[in-house]
Amino acid sequence: MSSGLPVISGKEAVKAFEKAGWKFVRIGNSRHMIMKKVGVFTTLSIPDHKVLDRGLLRSLIRDAFLSIEEFKKLLY
Repeated sequence: MSSGLPVISGKEAVKAFEKAGWKFVRIGNSRHMIMKKVGVFTTLSIPDHKVLDRGLLRSLIRDAFLSIEEFKKLLY
């Protein structure tokens, strides 16, 4: 795995982002889990899938202002 991105589900991603201060707000359209963070204009929209596409996960991590290494530490 050259990208260094883990293979995780949407629910695992939500748990990791919660550790970084993001709050689960609601289930949006098409079963997407919506997350917000105080002081940040961006929202995260995470699909409730068993496996998140690596490109999508990379984009979510970037939108959350995290590095891949920081995100991986939040997973465990």
